[in-house]
Amino acid sequence: MFGRALQVLLVFLRLGLTSFGGPVAHLGYFRAEFVARRRWLDEATFADLVALCQFMPGPASSQTGMAIGVLHAGPLGMLAAWVGFTLPSAVAMTLFALGLGALGDVGHASWVHGLKLVAVAIVAQAVWGMARSLAPDRTRATVAVAACLLALALPSTPGQLAAIALGGLAGLFVLPRPDPQPASDVRIGLGIPRPVAVALLVAFAGLLLALPPLARGADVHALSLFDAFYRAGALVFGGGHVVLPLLQASVVPPGWVGNDAFLAGYGATQAMPGPIFTFAAYLGAIETPAPNGWAGAALGTVAIFAPSFLLVGGLLPFWDGLRRRTAVQAVLRGVNAAVVGVLLAALYTPIWTGAVTGPADFGLALAAFLGLTLWALPPWLVVVAGAGLGALVL
Repeated sequence: MFGRALQVLLVFLRLGLTSFGGPVAHLGYFRAEFVARRRWLDEATFADLVALCQFMPGPASSQTGMAIGVLHAGPLGMLAAWVGFTLPSAVAMTLFALGLGALGDVGHASWVHGLKLVAVAIVAQAVWGMARSLAPDRTRATVAVAACLLALALPSTPGQLAAIALGGLAGLFVLPRPDPQPASDVRIGLGIPRPVAVALLVAFAGLLLALPPLARGADVHALSLFDAFYRAGALVFGGGHVVLPLLQASVVPPGWVGNDAFLAGYGATQAMPGPIFTFAAYLGAIETPAPNGWAGAALGTVAIFAPSFLLVGGLLPFWDGLRRRTAVQAVLRGVNAAVVGVLLAALYTPIWTGAVTGPADFGLALAAFLGLTLWALPPWLVVVAGAGLGALVL
């Protein structure tokens, strides 16, 4: 089993170094590597794993990789898949944070402002694409707008969670019920005993409920940092871009990270291969209170991905039954529509309000959006161009 886990590590390390383009592109890379080339799993099983990981909160592509690792090499394979896929971009983002910190106050640097404007374009692209697939009709678009207004009215983590809860209730009681999905003959049997799976789910919920009061009572910054990043990883539906408002609400208002540094790091994340959730490594490294640097980066990265380990192991044995329930599908449709609204609210503030202050800013952000959408330029190229144009023009 160790040899198979090492094989998983090496394959995912290569993918972590080369998988540019975001979560949807990552799933394409995984299909080409593990279904078409290596035949570690068939098409139907891969589709079931993707469906499960889109159903769960957290980073869908990373969780799909974890599930593939479990299939091939057991729990050690899950760890190997995560380390291989996450390590390259986490190290790169930590180095970027340390370099930014060594430069001192770069909040007013023109190249940093260029990165902030690229972040506007990237989030706008995410909102546009998600709205077309997750809120394509009047009813779901209304849910998205209502969630946006609620998130703007309560600009904090509780407001975002309330918006997502509103979406789930709307999916259950307001939106038309989806057609039942046809039953599949595929069974995802990973040999995880149900009592173990239940224990993992209890641990997931227990940490989510217990960490906030523990962090407040202990007044230890490391525990507060772990709590903030754990909640972000546990409560984000819809992929990497949606983690932005939860992380911003956790680290900017208390003064751990300045808003300019936050947006600059988010822009730089788009130039990296691998999961967007490695933005947590950047935030953990650059924040002001200790632990920061490499220790903060490691703590933030482990914390934001910890819910994924608990959920993948806890839900896999139950997924065959859950995915056939129309009530679960209905709630998920409402939650997905609300996610569009939450991200739209984040596009307005802090992204737009923190970056676009004049016609030149608007023009550069619009050019970046054009490059990403109509010209389909690679995100890393748009990031580099945005930083360069910011330094030359702004």
